[in-house]
Amino acid sequence: MTAYALETRALTIGYRRRRQGDVVLARELDLGLQKGKLVGLLGPNGVGKSTLLRTLAGMQKALAGRILLGGQDLATLSPGALARRLSMVLTAAPQPNMMNGYALVALGRHPHSDWLGRLTTEDHKAVAWAISAVSADDLAANPLAELSDGQRQKLMIARALAQEADIMLLDEPTAYLDLPRRVETMQLLKRLARKAERAILVSTHDLDLALRNCDQLWLMRQDDMAIGAPEDLVLQGQLGETFSAAGINFDERLGAFVLDSPRGRRAKVSGDGTEAMWMRRALERSGYNICEESGELEVTRRSRGGAPFWHLRMNGRASEHLTVEAVLEALESEWS
Repeated sequence: MTAYALETRALTIGYRRRRQGDVVLARELDLGLQKGKLVGLLGPNGVGKSTLLRTLAGMQKALAGRILLGGQDLATLSPGALARRLSMVLTAAPQPNMMNGYALVALGRHPHSDWLGRLTTEDHKAVAWAISAVSADDLAANPLAELSDGQRQKLMIARALAQEADIMLLDEPTAYLDLPRRVETMQLLKRLARKAERAILVSTHDLDLALRNCDQLWLMRQDDMAIGAPEDLVLQGQLGETFSAAGINFDERLGAFVLDSPRGRRAKVSGDGTEAMWMRRALERSGYNICEESGELEVTRRSRGGAPFWHLRMNGRASEHLTVEAVLEALESEWS
């Protein structure tokens, strides 16, 4: 028995062209996806993330190599057998129509139903479980036309669950969602991987959510792939190297990308709390070089009578300000 729900051996992906020759996006990939794990697929645009997902799902032929599902070659599986082992959620949510949420999720039972698509008692139990698993019971009776993108995407995930496939592949499921719905969706996938024992691979550009929720990252680059725990890839410099571009760097302390600003005057921010951290970010954004020793200006968080304020010292003069914005305006006035 293999330890992986999905495994690839020397997989090469890309596009076949008769006259110009094959377009290869990635070569010799040896990958493994385990049950109970949420894996994030990251990489720059055009590197081949969607192509990899389509190839793993059997929607596109590999240029070379093998894909194994539970140890069995994907190429030997019938469409029905493949659908019982693997489900996929694409970027676009379904277009609104008069189908309700329950009917959409019930489509996931197609691989298990007869040729007429009739649902048995067991099928209805599976649909009900999938809807409850994504906390969408209140959406089941609603027409899709009345639901938001986030609600429809939640039902699409439920449809994939209703297939009862061990493997779930998702291509940018949070692309059109607002921040709260993106957070909710990634946390939902993490919970499903654990509690429903699914092997889940999700392609995403939400780096922060991937760092916080994924057990492992597959980091696609132009000529290879880095694989490991999110924290290891950060500490090894892999994330910064992969996404490096002119003027953009990955800050390992913040776990986020930052823009390089022209560094000018030196500034010291006293304190280790949350307020001091955000003041440092504001000054960096405004082009100041943050230092540990006293510079041309120093900002300190103080309080008087229980009322906090910022104490600003520059050019031998001191002033007090209530907000970060007020400090920045004072600095702009001083140096203009």
